[in-house]
Amino acid sequence: MSTSSTPQHENNVLSFFDKSEEITLCLLLATMILIACLQIVLRTFFASGLLWADALLRYLVLWCGLIGAVAATGQGKHIALDIFGKRIPTTLKPWLTLLTYLFCVATGAGLTWAACRFLAGEIEFGGNGPLSLPLWFWNAIFPLAFGLITLKYLILLVFHIRTFFTPVPVEN
Repeated sequence: MSTSSTPQHENNVLSFFDKSEEITLCLLLATMILIACLQIVLRTFFASGLLWADALLRYLVLWCGLIGAVAATGQGKHIALDIFGKRIPTTLKPWLTLLTYLFCVATGAGLTWAACRFLAGEIEFGGNGPLSLPLWFWNAIFPLAFGLITLKYLILLVFHIRTFFTPVPVEN
């Protein structure tokens, strides 16, 4: 479901997330470009480089990918398999959407739980990553992203359930 076809109240709820994700992605991407260009200049003209830059760039790519996945979820541009979507009757589509959102909430919750367990292990046993920050800091994006994806699908699910109880205007 794209935000262009969603009710206004749903757009208002998700617009805060969308703007925050857009700003974060822009900052991360700008940082990645600056660090990569600096590395190229240092290696080309000074035969040196920043030891931590390559590892930092790998984590920033990971963060961009996962935050991009969160952004795609709210905009309805995530990966989808539409095997039956065009063939099912219009009356069943709301029910299929309901089942899809329920599945996505359950899957997202499971991934969030697994990511939290992974992060707990990183906190307990992990070392230091780029910029001398602990590895758990860099890997905290996993439960954060999966948690936000779950929250977005939960919001979409609640708004979709409300459409079942909203009277449809009758045309004369």
